[in-house]
Amino acid sequence: SIYNVPTSIILDAIDNTIKILKNFNDIEIRNNVVMYLAMKWAKENNEKSIITGDGADELFAGYNFLINKPEKELENEIKRLCSIMHFPTQKIGKALGIEIESPFLNQNMIELANQIPTNVKVKEENGKRYGKWILRKTFEKYIPHQIAWREKSPMQEGAGTVGLTNLFESIISEESYVERKLTVEKEDGVVIRSRESMYYYKIFKKMFGSPVDNNSQETCPYCKHEVKNSKFCRMCGAFPI
Repeated sequence: SIYNVPTSIILDAIDNTIKILKNFNDIEIRNNVVMYLAMKWAKENNEKSIITGDGADELFAGYNFLINKPEKELENEIKRLCSIMHFPTQKIGKALGIEIESPFLNQNMIELANQIPTNVKVKEENGKRYGKWILRKTFEKYIPHQIAWREKSPMQEGAGTVGLTNLFESIISEESYVERKLTVEKEDGVVIRSRESMYYYKIFKKMFGSPVDNNSQETCPYCKHEVKNSKFCRMCGAFPI
């Protein structure tokens, strides 16, 4: 079934998502507010647990940017992704009191996936290259063909929360944004990169205070939060840094 959510409920859910995730990362919030709303709906409809596909894109090369990489480079990229993969679904489920099962993150599944050659993770089917080819081929026997072979799209696009960026562009004026951006930079030492981030930062600061980490040698140049061996800041979503 399709769950149509009014903007007012999405905005309330954003507050709760930020409270759970403890960051103002625009990409992570935009994606995980979808998970929050889905789990909340399931809980309200007396569901006890949810199964997620967390880890499948990392283990089986599901992301579009992987599809045309040479085999060795693909293999290295899969290893890199698996070493940094991070899923907030368990946190959200715990906060809502619903059990989350993620079978692709089971250690036995991870070990099995690591033994599967990359040439069946990305492969051509009917003249088109697909990531997660071996998963699609396996599950096409059990689910509708159009679902098994659906093109990969980010959660925010499939669910429509990609529209939040435009929403905040429309409700926060340029004058207000520039004024607030300068104030935050002067008072907090934090560089805000968009109106959407400004909206999330205001909520985050009210709940948790400043993200600045004065005790770390490696910090994000924008939010000054600790970043270790990564080009991506989980606190504010800046990339590359």
